[in-house]
Order: sequence, then structure tokens, then C-alpha cells
Amino acid sequence: MTVGGGSVEISVDDDGPGIPDDKLGDVTKPFVRLEESRSIETGGHGLGLTIARAIVERHGGELVLGNRAEGGLRATLKLSVAK
Repeated sequence: MTVGGGSVEISVDDDGPGIPDDKLGDVTKPFVRLEESRSIETGGHGLGLTIARAIVERHGGELVLGNRAEGGLRATLKLSVAK
């Protein structure tokens, strides 16, 4: 977590496969799933990141997704702090 300059950033890292660079802009769109079998048993509905992004944006923030150099994904939540 980073706090300063009137904002706070919280990053969450995972050790999964990451997201293909050409799909990073799509995964926060409704019903977009990277797992292509379309089976409910192997994935969700494609709404989790859409909902997370919507909540953050309603609070005036930003959700940034990026692949880590060592592998995995980093999700960063950026919010302004009320003064």
C-alpha cells in the first residue's frame, strides 16, 4: 500500500499465469472470460473484474491490471483520499 499526495494505492499480486497482453483491456468488460471452454465448472461468469472496476470508478478511483515481470498479475486500486 502506498499513501501520499492525496491518494492511496493498494496492489494485489498473484502467482498465476497472468493475462495475455492483448486481453488486458478486455477482461474488465462484462462477460469476458479468458477460459474458453464456457463451462461453469471451469470458470465464472466474467463479471468479477467488471464489478470491481465499477465499484472503484464510482468512488472516483481506477483499477489498473498488469502482468508482473516475474509472472502473475498485479491489480492496483488507486483512490483519492478525502482531505
